[in-house]
Amino acid sequence: MDGFTAAAALLPAGLARAALALSQEDRDRCEEFRLRRGREMTALLGGREYGLGTGKVGESDLRAVLEAATGSSLHAAGEQIRRGFLSAPGGVRVGLCGTAVTDGTGMTGLREVSSLAIRVPRAVPGCADGIWEALTAGGVRSTLISSPPGGGKTTLLRELIRRLSWDGYRVAVADERGEIAGAWNGENAFDLGPGTDVLTGAPKGQAAALLLRAMNPQVLAMDEAAEPGEVQALLRAAGSGVILLATMHGGRGTRDGALCRELLEAGVFRRRVWVELRGGRRAYTVERVPCA
Repeated sequence: MDGFTAAAALLPAGLARAALALSQEDRDRCEEFRLRRGREMTALLGGREYGLGTGKVGESDLRAVLEAATGSSLHAAGEQIRRGFLSAPGGVRVGLCGTAVTDGTGMTGLREVSSLAIRVPRAVPGCADGIWEALTAGGVRSTLISSPPGGGKTTLLRELIRRLSWDGYRVAVADERGEIAGAWNGENAFDLGPGTDVLTGAPKGQAAALLLRAMNPQVLAMDEAAEPGEVQALLRAAGSGVILLATMHGGRGTRDGALCRELLEAGVFRRRVWVELRGGRRAYTVERVPCA
């Protein structure tokens, strides 16, 4: 099942019909479905939302998606909900908004769900062809992939993992949200190559440490490093001699966040790939990172 079909399969019947009525061209460039209570469902196409003429999304629609995403076991998905997302079959991620339930330590849950973002996962074999020579010249080096949210970082990361694995590298993947491999019931939805080991569901910082100890990787991959613990895990991994592949939010011409600067200033990464949307298509630019 392709990523678009997997995402549409989470929708209740009426909304699914509207999604599946999209042309093949629009299916191929669809990035997300957005469901907001009291508004029509939209599709994110080429970075812009378009209404699908579904009428107003109701509470029953939102509930149906949540039930489909959790296999009717919503009560068992509390930890994911606490972090604002659900992992669903086929590598689909469902982002959640509503009224937060908090205690003295932070957010503990979510009630009165008001909107959902259903991310369409996609493997694009060959998307790294145009930059592969620049990325591997002089040998494979630790690489940071940067773009604004939803810019296509995970898709490129998935392809780099696949190619390195097929080239003979042992690759370990800290896949907290199940988005990179699309793992479900122990099976990966996406081809990550013959030499790739995936740990799904564990917090990325903990997963990175475990993978280093248990799987003896040559390459360690992590998507959306955004927490201090994840950055510390990358710093420790860099000291072990492993090649790192990681993504972080960022855009050319904007100031890097503090955690990103910490990694760059420590000399963790030797190359950086910028992912940008140009004319509705993603373009990749490789830069060398100066030695610290």
